[in-house]
Amino acid sequence: MKRRSLLAAASAATVMTLGGVGYAAHRRSRNPYYQGPKSDHFDGVRFHSPEQAADKDLAEVIRWQLARQGEAWPKTFPSPFAADKPPERSETLRVALIGHASYLFQVAGRNILVDPVFAKRASPVAFAGPKRVNPPGIAFADLPPIDAVLITHNHYDHLDGPAVARLWQAHQPLIVAPLGNDAILRSYDETMHVEPRDWGESVDLGGGLSVHLVPANHWSARGLNDRRMALWCAYVITGPHGVHYHVGDSGLGDGGIFRAVRERFGAPRLATLPIGAYEPRWFMQPQHMNPQDAVAALGLLGAEQALGHHWGTFRLTDEGVERPPEALAAALREAGHPEKRFLPMRPGQVWTA
Repeated sequence: MKRRSLLAAASAATVMTLGGVGYAAHRRSRNPYYQGPKSDHFDGVRFHSPEQAADKDLAEVIRWQLARQGEAWPKTFPSPFAADKPPERSETLRVALIGHASYLFQVAGRNILVDPVFAKRASPVAFAGPKRVNPPGIAFADLPPIDAVLITHNHYDHLDGPAVARLWQAHQPLIVAPLGNDAILRSYDETMHVEPRDWGESVDLGGGLSVHLVPANHWSARGLNDRRMALWCAYVITGPHGVHYHVGDSGLGDGGIFRAVRERFGAPRLATLPIGAYEPRWFMQPQHMNPQDAVAALGLLGAEQALGHHWGTFRLTDEGVERPPEALAAALREAGHPEKRFLPMRPGQVWTA
């Protein structure tokens, strides 16, 4: 039993910052990333979301790990789509999934990467942690000129520091991130310029495009004692193509964050929403939507089209690799939506408006 407990604790420590689990060492009283005024979602040390659930503690992490009976993943889960070789520019909206929650958005002649992760593991170390089961849907060398990089939050399956540093050196893009994440990114390249923003603030992306930071029901951490010390967000991109709403990670909550997007920006033309990393629900529900939640969010948004991500590349939680698209299809049928309205994307897959 002692060995089992040690293994569980080691596993919990490894995956703590990957977006599904974690606990806070609340003794820390100074924020190493951001020193700014208090607000309705920042207490001077930590950020909190509109419906912030209580932080998980180590006992809950170990409880999950000891009782874990998740469905095994295959060592490889190749995409049925060949790696995309995107055009240099696109005036119309073109969306390609790189993998997990990493996208290339091309529109209005601008090329925008969101949460670009090219690492073999979603982990702070190269020898442990969730391993990629399919290659990136766009090879790094095949990327077009990148104008902007949007970071939703700092979990390792969303913020790949070496990849962003490499993008900075190769393309010198505009990098936008929520408050505090600029300090984390500059630790990978001190010359990197990052535009940090708070919820409710916007950045001009050029080409008639603007990106707006809006709340998400999630959290942040890169280590054992920095939980919620950098902000997290979802993005709304507005421009000649209409409204595009992107969520990296979020719980559904009472739906208020989705209603607020529709009230402020109108019903999106496109919503890119997470559909994976959701089991067990007692642990994951506050921070990760399951497919049923994602379909509910689609209804609240009134989006014309939705694309699903955050599944099938890194095993973070207990559901099987193919369960998210199966559950999505069932949820769409139950809600009376055609399956084509909400597509579960695979690496290399392209959707065009």
